[in-house]
Amino acid sequence: MRSDRRPEWLALAEAALYVAGRPLSIDVIRSVIGCGSKRRTREILRELIRRYRKPDTPFEILELEGERYVFQLRPSFFEKVRRVAEPLVGKGALRTLALIAYRQPITQKEVTLIRGRHAYAHIRVLENLGLVVRERFGRTWLLRTSNAFADLFGFSYDLRGLKAQIRSLLERLGKGISKPVESARPRASG
Repeated sequence: MRSDRRPEWLALAEAALYVAGRPLSIDVIRSVIGCGSKRRTREILRELIRRYRKPDTPFEILELEGERYVFQLRPSFFEKVRRVAEPLVGKGALRTLALIAYRQPITQKEVTLIRGRHAYAHIRVLENLGLVVRERFGRTWLLRTSNAFADLFGFSYDLRGLKAQIRSLLERLGKGISKPVESARPRASG
């Protein structure tokens, strides 16, 4: 590798990850830094990861599944600065998003039965942010999370992998996973 380009590539890769605010694929990073080789780009990214491994720095660069990389605040620092962070969405919309992520694909009707009438507004917000996609499903809509959702939260693009990651996260949080709310589902009259 031409050593005269290495400092420039390191700076550009770091800047791209910082500005993106979401995971970037190795191909996107390679394109931004102007490097023709995936191998060299991996070397650059590994060096950046090493630079941020210091325990006293508030930031980290992580390699995610599918050769994606993210620049983020370390969780231990986030707890200390959480009160000044501006949330992307409100708690209600976040709960609706969590339901969609865990139960996807799920109909809009099911979401509103479980989350209430405010779910319609939540779904609109989430769709406008590009976190949820919907497609016609009879007289309702079928909802799924988008790749932007996976990028934002560092989840897998693969549905099974994503659900496994969510289950693991819930178990770590000690919340467990409850069974579907039966009372929220329509009952057959008889």
